[in-house]
Amino acid sequence: MNLKYDVLEITREHWRTDIRGWLAGHQYIQALWYLVIFLAAFYITERLVTPKYIISCPADDWIPFHEQFIVLYLMWFILLPASWLYTAVTSKEDFQNLFLIMFGGMTISIVIYWLFPNGLKLRPEAVEPGICGNLVRMIHAVDTPGNVCPSIHVSSSTAVAVVAYRSRVLKKQVLIQWSVYLLVVGISLSTMFLKQHSVIDVICGGALTGGLAKLVYRLPWRGWMKGTRMEFFL
Repeated sequence: MNLKYDVLEITREHWRTDIRGWLAGHQYIQALWYLVIFLAAFYITERLVTPKYIISCPADDWIPFHEQFIVLYLMWFILLPASWLYTAVTSKEDFQNLFLIMFGGMTISIVIYWLFPNGLKLRPEAVEPGICGNLVRMIHAVDTPGNVCPSIHVSSSTAVAVVAYRSRVLKKQVLIQWSVYLLVVGISLSTMFLKQHSVIDVICGGALTGGLAKLVYRLPWRGWMKGTRMEFFL
């Protein structure tokens, strides 16, 4: 028993040493601590910002409500952490680009919600019972119909698609690339079929990511960060 215990302890210590060593050589992932700041800001925004402008367009009426799309909608909660982990392990450059585009979009969205408090009135009054229906009701209870334009769900998802498209690592991983593209399209569609977002929200979310992507991939921001407190990100 003591021998087995010693072996387990040695194995655990070996893993802890390897993890500490890996983290020491990948300090740029510390940027993910910004997620705590964003979540706090979003929580405050959801509770303090009251919508003054209702977002809608004729196209919203053409799109029916389907609670089954909740499956794709919830895939967003897997896509984001999976993209952070994958890029952190495979490519520092991809991780950096993804972080700036994704969290840049999230931050700008929060600012817009305060300056242009908006919401929607598209949600159905009743949802059919069942697993999907219960999940939709759960999302409705947690996520208010305010602060919708631009859609963070869409902007952050399309950020993953953009980085997947531009990634040198994924150039030969066509299956992964197309899986990401299809998943992002599905997630974006789900926001409209669940009446979580207007078509306008989706377009604005995608446009926000497109604009930030151009800046991130064209501007020499890495040079600007050298010698600053943000140098750890490099």
